[in-house]
Amino acid sequence: MTAFECVRQTFTTAILCLLVGAVGIGSVIAASPRITIETPLSPPAWALLERELLRANAAACREFFEKYFDERGFLLCVERWGGDDGPDDAIENCLDWPILHALGADDDVLELYKQAWEGHLRQYTLARTVDVPFARDGMYYKEFPVMMDWLHNGEGLVVFNLQGLSDPTDARFGQRVKRYAGFYLNEDPGAPNYDPEHKIIKSLFNGSRGPLMRKATGLDWAGDPIEVENRFRPKHGETSYAQMIEHFKDYNDIVGDHPQNLQATTLALNAYALTHDDKYKRWLLEYVDAWRERMLVNGNIIPTNIGLDGTIGGETGGKWWGGVYGWGFSVYDPASKQVAHRNRHAAGFQGFMNAYLLTGNDRYLDPWRKQLDTINANKKIVDGKTLYPHMHGADGWYDYRPDKYTDNALELAYLSMQADDAARGPANGWITYLGGKNPGYPEQALRGDLNHVRDRVAAMGNDSTTPDTRLADDPMEYNPASVTSLIELMLGGVHPGRSGSILFCRLRYFDPESRRAGLPEDVAALVDELTAERVSVTLSNVNQLESRKVIIQAGGYGEHQFGAVTVGDTTTPVDGPHVAIELEPGAGARLSFTMKRHVHRPTMSFPWDQP
Repeated sequence: MTAFECVRQTFTTAILCLLVGAVGIGSVIAASPRITIETPLSPPAWALLERELLRANAAACREFFEKYFDERGFLLCVERWGGDDGPDDAIENCLDWPILHALGADDDVLELYKQAWEGHLRQYTLARTVDVPFARDGMYYKEFPVMMDWLHNGEGLVVFNLQGLSDPTDARFGQRVKRYAGFYLNEDPGAPNYDPEHKIIKSLFNGSRGPLMRKATGLDWAGDPIEVENRFRPKHGETSYAQMIEHFKDYNDIVGDHPQNLQATTLALNAYALTHDDKYKRWLLEYVDAWRERMLVNGNIIPTNIGLDGTIGGETGGKWWGGVYGWGFSVYDPASKQVAHRNRHAAGFQGFMNAYLLTGNDRYLDPWRKQLDTINANKKIVDGKTLYPHMHGADGWYDYRPDKYTDNALELAYLSMQADDAARGPANGWITYLGGKNPGYPEQALRGDLNHVRDRVAAMGNDSTTPDTRLADDPMEYNPASVTSLIELMLGGVHPGRSGSILFCRLRYFDPESRRAGLPEDVAALVDELTAERVSVTLSNVNQLESRKVIIQAGGYGEHQFGAVTVGDTTTPVDGPHVAIELEPGAGARLSFTMKRHVHRPTMSFPWDQP
């Protein structure tokens, strides 16, 4: 039987056949079922909107790059170190560009991102501080931040950590993935960030030059002195450098571990998905397991300081709520002239999400479920209104608000697929749509993102800043990439946010003819059912003259397994992580898959490269 021959049996809505060979598809796909869809489907509005949103996003990103980057990939701005404005903000201007390409946008989106990333590494390796001691020889060292907290390290990795979706075979990407993870596996003697005995990352400030083992100063956080008035408009609202220093004057207690550091596990997860070297998985689970045990010991609340001796609150006088960005971190904000509550413990859930992706074990979700319940159980009634705490200090719970504590509730419900977890979070239009209600959500969400692209491009045209009056985070408000609706509707996934997370999604797509990630030209996809054991998606080929081929993968990294697929009245076994689809001109159909989740090692390899 040749590559183009197969026996077809016609059904009402599709023709199912066994794929024994196809040009551009490797042996792993040849062993999977192939579905040829012939049923005409007039292009639905959502399908046309998806294709237009991909096109508009790509065009807008080109315009953004031309305005704010030079030919080297350097961001046209004043380079600074700091938590107010720093290297992380510079590359965060390309937030969502790798995902945009992995969804199916034009190849130049990936090329522009890579140009920006290479330029970014060079630009901030050359950039040096005068007064901040640890960045005097470069803000980056070995192509990684010298030492900073993971609120900012994570933001600086929002694009790199997703490059593997589209470009896993890039040699420099592979070297960096392993080097970055090695900073936390103690493979670099100059970066002893991790203590394997106590299973801690030793400081809130850590990076390629290791941990900062002293109290931090306002200078460490705010960066070198800079002219502000009549020149810059810092995003925190300061009007002088003195206010920038004052903003960070109480950001001192950084020694010891903090939940934010769990974001570093994404480096190990990427290295594992790229290499399948078990050392990365072992370290990730060891570190997350240690934090899980601390939550259980601490009454189902994650502590925000772990001492160098491994004890809860060990560097903050035994206060589990202590430390910078801790449960009790309420500080004076000079810009607003009010006390600001800056508890950032929720970032730690990223590490538990990574552990869950590797294992599918609910033991990594249950502590956070209990944390939600424990905090909200401390509600109180004031003037007939129920108020819920969001902070904790020496006098107990405080910062009571009318809204429940719901940090990470959406992600928890997405991973567990349990109804009671969904009930723990606030109302969500996408979740409501998946529940069979709010049928207009897809069009509303897609149109909303299209409006967002248009508005950002219009605002960018009115931006009168010049490179010498522009801070690194100034262009961020004009970054046009708008992909939340596409992630939800095409992939059945949740947006990774701004913390350097990987992509958690139920389906991904690959173009076997162009040999790239993403939906092929003219193809649209709409996920309308998502449960623990099922996912249903409608595919549409809006091209009325040409057929299209697409490979569907179970999970963002092939971690799931398709059981069977039903098209119309016919069910066909799949028993693998991929299925090949051919859409005849103007054709479309709804495919309903049974699925087992988290049964395969996550991989960055494309389907035709997998063994």
